[in-house]
Amino acid sequence: MHPATRRAIYRRLQAANPAPTTELLYSSPFELLVAVMLSAHTTDKSVNAATRNLFPVANTPAAIAALGVEGVKPYIKPVGLYNTKAKNLVGLAQQILERHAGEVPGDRAALEALPGVGRKTASIILNMVFGQVEIAVDTHIFRVANRTGLAPGKTPRAVEEALIANTPPEYLKDAHHWLILHGRYVCTARAPKCPTCIIRDLCEYKHKTKAAPRPARRLPLPSRVRSRSRGRARV
Repeated sequence: MHPATRRAIYRRLQAANPAPTTELLYSSPFELLVAVMLSAHTTDKSVNAATRNLFPVANTPAAIAALGVEGVKPYIKPVGLYNTKAKNLVGLAQQILERHAGEVPGDRAALEALPGVGRKTASIILNMVFGQVEIAVDTHIFRVANRTGLAPGKTPRAVEEALIANTPPEYLKDAHHWLILHGRYVCTARAPKCPTCIIRDLCEYKHKTKAAPRPARRLPLPSRVRSRSRGRARV
């Protein structure tokens, strides 16, 4: 993709959403870390349903650790794989207390050493909490990057590296949010909404969804035909 086209795509995404952010609900770095960790293989809506109940009761590493695995489970049942995630959440909280004085660490190695935290989760925390230039590639971003031609790649890591290398610097901080929201609501896995997409003319996808044909307009019948029809109907 030509650099000018890439820049134009981000310019339009920015104009449509100048201040993008996550749809997960949180009010502290630790709450964001918990929410992102819980969001693996489930929807933000399910995570928010769980954390609305969990965070008023326990929203710090100490409080989560005090609840314990069995105490956490009832709160996160709306989330997929909640049994495993409950163990990871308590282990994560205990490790933050023991190794990081109760604070979310700000480097990748320390984050990825936490139970249940992989590269994608670490990238989100580094980007949103610590302001680092990171792009977390999930299924939505992987799809959008490949379809549009922004950053083709066969693996999430390849796409991540291509996005970081080729995204204009002024758009790097928010690129993750623009692309994930575009993939979630416009460039969907099935039947992408190409006819209403704001970057459809810049996108390199060869199989764009076509606009639905408009229903044929019925022309009014001449008055003489209408009167004959009414007459026949009464017989």
